[in-house]
Amino acid sequence: MRALIVGLGSIGRRHSKILKEIDPSIRIAAWRRQNDQIETDSPVELIVTRLEQVLEFSPDVAILTGPASEHIQKGLSLAAEGIHLLIEKPISSRLDGVEELIALCQERTLVLMTGYNLRFHRPLQILKEAVQCGQIGRPQIFRAEVGQYLPEWRPGRDYRETVSAQRELGGGVVLELSHELDCARWIMGEVRTVLGWTGRLSDLEIDVEDVAEAIVEFDNGAIGSIHLDMIQRSAVRRCRVIGSKGSLDWDASTDCLKLKIPANGNEVDLHRGRNIDRNEMYRAELQHFLECVKTKQAPMVDGKEGL
Repeated sequence: MRALIVGLGSIGRRHSKILKEIDPSIRIAAWRRQNDQIETDSPVELIVTRLEQVLEFSPDVAILTGPASEHIQKGLSLAAEGIHLLIEKPISSRLDGVEELIALCQERTLVLMTGYNLRFHRPLQILKEAVQCGQIGRPQIFRAEVGQYLPEWRPGRDYRETVSAQRELGGGVVLELSHELDCARWIMGEVRTVLGWTGRLSDLEIDVEDVAEAIVEFDNGAIGSIHLDMIQRSAVRRCRVIGSKGSLDWDASTDCLKLKIPANGNEVDLHRGRNIDRNEMYRAELQHFLECVKTKQAPMVDGKEGL
């Protein structure tokens, strides 16, 4: 198999290394703006800068990282050549062209997957299963919070030059931290109504929103609150679902998932965080993508989910 990584930032490098672990025989090229030197420990064997060079390499699959503002244009070019796509979230920074890409992939019988890796994180899978199995009774309230100081997201890089800080590249906290928005729908079902606020509260040199708050009502009658920010100095990511019988709490800092049933005094660790391997969920995500390509089945998070 031949794989193309579009963009070779931190997530692109992570994907390339995990791909090589999954299949040591895989050949990997990277599509970048400049023909930079390949790092000595990189599994990437070729850097290309033009579509013509991409087609000469003839990839079977492509993983689109980099600015969300470029995803659709490059995705359309690759899909037209019969290349299966995994597009890192968000699928795009604009709605323009997204439905066209979905239709093209359907027409060509291509896998189009959106990269929401938290769906492949075991504690959250267990949380979703517990909600569906009725372990906390009828789900009534969903709460999610994620936040971290933007200059500390990517050590060694000027935050002002990153995608996250620039509107024209698809930055801003809503798109950059949209995992929580995806998890809300995945765990609780479709959203009926939304009341939201976004704004810039910090003194960071950015032209995007750095805080977002959403209050949502789900189709099942439950309500949810979702907080996203890139200004708090102590990183946080957590999720809580409250039901008619009990609650489920996941904290990313410890990777523990707790089930609490007050009526019988039970508090159970459904998942205990020990040696946290951040690559585990990305590995599961990539294995799922490759299996979908092999079997021609629809991915868990397809283009419509991304849209």
